[in-house]
Amino acid sequence: MRIELLPEARAELRSAALWYDQRRLGLGDEFIAEVAAALDRIGEAADSFPKWPDTRETVPPIRRAVVLRFPYVIAFERNERKILVPAIAHGKRQPLYWLSRARL
Repeated sequence: MRIELLPEARAELRSAALWYDQRRLGLGDEFIAEVAAALDRIGEAADSFPKWPDTRETVPPIRRAVVLRFPYVIAFERNERKILVPAIAHGKRQPLYWLSRARL
């Protein structure tokens, strides 16, 4: 299934990767690889991921996937045509700041 990242999610990914690279050269690439692996898992079995707490009533439901090794989560929603990613969010900061971006 096709996965589409909103421009804001792409900007979050890029910003976090740059931040990690400033901490250790190559760590940003490792972060991007883990996000890509999470997106692959989403593409293979989107409905197996839990619904995001406090968004259970949205249609379609917003789900979340944890990025391994990093404190980030991917918010996504799915319909029969595509998967939309409104945010790649730090798991401990500003909960649901991205909710207005969801739009399938």
